[in-house]
Amino acid sequence: METLCSTLKRLRLEHGYTIKSLADEVGIHPSLLSRIEKGDRLPTREQMDEIIKSLELDSKTTWQLWYAEKIIDVVGYQKDPRSIFEIAESRIEYLRSKSAMDTPGISDHIQKKLDTIDQLKAKYSMHSTKNTIGMQKMRDWWNTAYTYESNRIEGNTLTFQETMFVVVEGMTISGKSLREHLEAINHAEAIAFIMDLLKDKIDLSARTLSELHGLILRGIDRENAGKYRKVPVRIGGSEHMPPQPYLLDKLMEDYFINYTAQKSILHPVILAAEMHERLVSIHPFIDGNGRTARLVMNLILLQHGYTIANLKGDYDSRMRYYTALERVQADADPEPFFDLITDACIESLEQHIEQAEESV
Repeated sequence: METLCSTLKRLRLEHGYTIKSLADEVGIHPSLLSRIEKGDRLPTREQMDEIIKSLELDSKTTWQLWYAEKIIDVVGYQKDPRSIFEIAESRIEYLRSKSAMDTPGISDHIQKKLDTIDQLKAKYSMHSTKNTIGMQKMRDWWNTAYTYESNRIEGNTLTFQETMFVVVEGMTISGKSLREHLEAINHAEAIAFIMDLLKDKIDLSARTLSELHGLILRGIDRENAGKYRKVPVRIGGSEHMPPQPYLLDKLMEDYFINYTAQKSILHPVILAAEMHERLVSIHPFIDGNGRTARLVMNLILLQHGYTIANLKGDYDSRMRYYTALERVQADADPEPFFDLITDACIESLEQHIEQAEESV
């Protein structure tokens, strides 16, 4: 069985490189390349990128060999490596196995909350078709509140009032960064985008997701806006390790296949929660995954006549959100996440009904 070191040596010779000439092209010392070919040293990710480019290697196959060596280096000499592999396998089963396509089970507790949500939705529908000035002001307020909270989750320090000034009045807030201003403006425009999708009856797809993410990072990271990441990432404070870049195309293909299969089966609130969590877990973008996933969730909710589920950005709410995601990602237990989203839907509908009745 060919290893990474033997593969690199064989292909170096086939391409006519000496150790020195390839090392010079890659930008490392010849002695280091010699150690890599002997299996005494594993190249870094940056060095691997340069080696793959110089030797015109198949990226997927070469990275698989690199990760195999990495795993062996970490657990190969442990007393019980098999148990470590079993734990790791259970962690990624959700993303890779057939179970990711299965319909999630709904507990009696969650079903009761879904019934409550549908009762509230029916009550709100008596007001939602009205286009009074009061109703429009209420929608504008909710959209701004949603922008404020979603950005707050990600660390944006604009207050609600400052967010209103930036989004509605076009003001610049002293002492706040350009990025924070752009995050507020971009998120508000992303909400307008999903409203246009609703109006034009355009469903969630790879294209609409790319456009949505492109809006979130517009002016912040033009190179990566609307594009799947090309590098590995970590989620700060989480044990979950998002999949490697070479897996993303297949995982995102499965993501949309799953959406198409489940949208006529699942309750819309559960469907919205599922597509939210799965997108965060796959983490296909270099940045903006959380905001984009929450927008996807709310697009689905709005398509089915529900109101925006506005997850809060204060510390306790944020910790509940992160913990619920971790329970799905680490333990394949969606109950806490469904509990969180259904709570947000109930709160949103109740507040919409109250404000709608006051505006009459």
